[in-house]
Amino acid sequence: MVERDGFERIVTSLYDAMLDGARWSATSALIDEVCGVKGNALAVGEGPADDIRLSFVGLYKRGGRREDLEHEYVENYYPTDERVPRLLQRPFGRLLHMRTDQYAANELRRSRAYNEFHVPTNNGNSLAVTMEGLDGSYVSWSLSDPVDSDGWGSAQIATVTRLVPHIRQFGLVRQALVRAEAHRTTNAQLLDNPRIGVVHLDQRGRILSANDRALRILQDAHGLTDRDGVLRARLPGEERRLQRLLGAALPTGGAVAVGGSMALRRAPLLPPFVVYVKPVSAPQPDYGVRRVAALVLIVEPGCGPRVDRDVVATTLGLTPGENRVAIGLAEGKSVGQMAEAAACTKGAIYWHLKQIYQKLSISRQADLVRMVLSISEFG
Repeated sequence: MVERDGFERIVTSLYDAMLDGARWSATSALIDEVCGVKGNALAVGEGPADDIRLSFVGLYKRGGRREDLEHEYVENYYPTDERVPRLLQRPFGRLLHMRTDQYAANELRRSRAYNEFHVPTNNGNSLAVTMEGLDGSYVSWSLSDPVDSDGWGSAQIATVTRLVPHIRQFGLVRQALVRAEAHRTTNAQLLDNPRIGVVHLDQRGRILSANDRALRILQDAHGLTDRDGVLRARLPGEERRLQRLLGAALPTGGAVAVGGSMALRRAPLLPPFVVYVKPVSAPQPDYGVRRVAALVLIVEPGCGPRVDRDVVATTLGLTPGENRVAIGLAEGKSVGQMAEAAACTKGAIYWHLKQIYQKLSISRQADLVRMVLSISEFG
């Protein structure tokens, strides 16, 4: 019962933190407490396994962010850490032990990163898992050494394994909200955001409110629609999956509420919507008020702003290939979609990105998108 209560507390805290990244510190501290570890870390990167560029690193010990350790690792050890490419060579979602899965036996003796950084910072016997993010990015979650000197227990491993999909959902929703420029927000404030579709549902799954972008999506009824006040998917198979997703976020009988995400196909040649469902904690007591019980976010990858290609190329000094990649990102296309359209590999797209980063002295896709969009607004 204690383990179950701890797991549910973490899940509830995760979903509360999705709208406000500042709450992650409290969630991180709770993870340390319940899982019995000395700290944990989140990182987001992009690129092929042999050239992963970090766009975010957050290392926490008992809820306190250790930016000193973040900088030390990124600047002194990350570029040559043998484990980094290996994290992408294993299946997504699989827990990897530092000593057996992330380093070869001979590397444990000679690796600078392992011996000079990971062991002294209580990560020599850590766990890590890598998950798919948005548009070719990766979300990595790692847990420091267990507090118990006997090592990892079966109950700890089971709890961590159950948490993996919820950590991934946290990362996906945070990425979507940051791209919508909603770094810290509330359910009510999101209704005013024009960059993302937002729908509020009550405990029965009925629509309470929706913002203008969501209303347009529902009226078009290409992949998602409002049928008698209830969200419905256009295709039968996706409709069944959507209702399961909503049911998990709006459970009955005292079950823990959990979120999830899925893609919804639209008309031919249009990229699918990506739908994120997030449960909303109930106020105590709520006196039976018809309240917001779940939040639905609808992302349209193919509906970015129109960008003047010539102006961008001239202003940033990009080659035609680099310009296509920069424009594609600004228009909301993923690395995979651009590679498919150009009949090339994802590696070729990442190569163009690397050249752009060096040319513009930036290091993240988000920085490039902001530059392109700012040129389009005022060019």
